[in-house]
Amino acid sequence: MVNKFYAPGEERAARVNDLFAKIAPRYDLINDLQSFGLHRFWKRRLIRLADAQPGNKALDLCCGTGDVAFALAARGIEVVGLDFSAPMLAVAEQRARELAGKSATPARKAVRFLRGDAQQIPFPDASFDIVTVSYGLRNLAEWERGLREMRRVARPGARLLVLDFGKPDNAVWRACYFAYLRTLVPVFGRLFCGDSDTHGYILESLRHYAAQKGVAAKMQEFGLEQVRIVNLMGGMMSINLGVVPG
Repeated sequence: MVNKFYAPGEERAARVNDLFAKIAPRYDLINDLQSFGLHRFWKRRLIRLADAQPGNKALDLCCGTGDVAFALAARGIEVVGLDFSAPMLAVAEQRARELAGKSATPARKAVRFLRGDAQQIPFPDASFDIVTVSYGLRNLAEWERGLREMRRVARPGARLLVLDFGKPDNAVWRACYFAYLRTLVPVFGRLFCGDSDTHGYILESLRHYAAQKGVAAKMQEFGLEQVRIVNLMGGMMSINLGVVPG
């Protein structure tokens, strides 16, 4: 499979940046359509597993248009959202302005958005109590480096969480799932972005990604404790969780 938005190695970041610049205006709409709205449930599950406590500080990497960052802030904690795509951050900032104008959310903390590289997080060691990444680790040129950076900026006792597309163990279910990603999901890209490769990219990137088992193994290698895989939809989606010792 050839996809113009996927390239290994040094070209990866530039291609992914082009991809998100193209899909940013319709990103949230297409997420709803291609997941039948279920991505909202999966993100709520991530937030519950994050177990935010008063006084916590959270970092949401590859924050995109801000879904997870805003949900964490709604728990009353300080949140930083980091992404390297300026168009995606522009959408997040617009959403932040709209939320700030709603008096019905007095407990919501403001989210600070920054442009930056998840493989070189611009914060010192042990800065955060919660570090999350949703649908972003898979897009890094070196996902292991991104996970190592998450570990570096996490405080003792911090929770690291990764939500992303998974690879089901059941061969039949995996074949059906990959067929959906190969045949139907690109249609959303063609209809709403004028290019089927924007969403054909999902399957291509997933083929090259270690998915939930690989992430869990790397979390253990990096010394995290209580490492768990929470499979969703039979492993089509997954949440990896690990806790920093101490």
